[in-house]
Amino acid sequence: MTIYNQTLNTYDRQIVNWLIICALVIFGMIMLGGATRLTNSGLSMVEWRPLLGVIPPLSESSWLAVFEKYQQFPEYKKLNQGMTLGEFKVIFMYEYLHRVLGRLIGVLFFFPMIYFTVKKRIKSGLSPKLWGLFFLGGCQGLLGWYMVKSGLVDKPHVSQYRLMAHLGLATAIFGYMLWVICDLMRPVKSVLKEDSGIAYLSMGLVFLVFFMILSGGLVAGTDAGFAFNTWPMIGSDFIPAGIYGMDPYWLAIFEDILTIQFNHRMFAYFILCYSGFVAWRILRNPKRAEIHFRAILLLAALLIQTSLGISALLLHVPVVLGVAHQAGAILLLSTAILLAHAFREESVRTIEGRTVGSSFSSLSTQT
Repeated sequence: MTIYNQTLNTYDRQIVNWLIICALVIFGMIMLGGATRLTNSGLSMVEWRPLLGVIPPLSESSWLAVFEKYQQFPEYKKLNQGMTLGEFKVIFMYEYLHRVLGRLIGVLFFFPMIYFTVKKRIKSGLSPKLWGLFFLGGCQGLLGWYMVKSGLVDKPHVSQYRLMAHLGLATAIFGYMLWVICDLMRPVKSVLKEDSGIAYLSMGLVFLVFFMILSGGLVAGTDAGFAFNTWPMIGSDFIPAGIYGMDPYWLAIFEDILTIQFNHRMFAYFILCYSGFVAWRILRNPKRAEIHFRAILLLAALLIQTSLGISALLLHVPVVLGVAHQAGAILLLSTAILLAHAFREESVRTIEGRTVGSSFSSLSTQT
């Protein structure tokens, strides 16, 4: 096996730095979205104005006008009757900042991308990925409003299906952006033949963590985290009676609070065991010592996330712990991506002393 070192050129380094900044802001956006949900602030803005919505109420009369609009919708009528203007301002600002940050991400991504394109600093094959990310970001904004609309009709709660989709798309954008960053930064190396199995297992872990995050979206969308605040038992049983009790039974996966929380816990236990097995397979192989650190990072993120999840549950999901648990999920996904990406293979050829790499997704060997 031949292993090469790849040095980033100036343009690639600029693009990597830009994408890292975007990824960090998206991470903050996901955290702010969690805080908005936990403070019940998401339905405080009852209009979607993509351009004029950047300007907040600036006078007392403006605040009163926005508050009067809010009072016409189910959340105020059914849950927040008697809320003062001061209390409304608090929840309004959570949702306002969440939306403004979304617009900021669009600006941070679009204009540098146009600049790098005009200056011809984007390498071949990268431009479609960047435009794909921009398109997904636009879809995310539309999906966010589609989610909010579901809570402005009859019930003052957003659809858990739409919330799960909104969280899932944000997570997918972050994960794909991180993968693109790794594509630009990684050293050129090939996968050992005996590592092909563990490489597929590592990629499988990425998808498992992603689906775990979707499961968390269902927990958040149904407020399942506020029920059965005991651990390791759910109430008095590890496997409680009544799970999958809806007709048809599969509907309970998405709509029954008990089943949703049970599934989320079981998913966590499975990932804990699966990750431990993957890390053990990597750490016992001295030939891949350079990947050991990533496996240790994965285990550390997993233990932190598990501790945060149990603590949030036992303490009835305080806002700080709830947001930390969501942050832990994204960090766990990040470590899984870094580990899976370590097994990516590149074929290289040397031209006049320069190393030129081209990526492949296959896991064949290079000798």
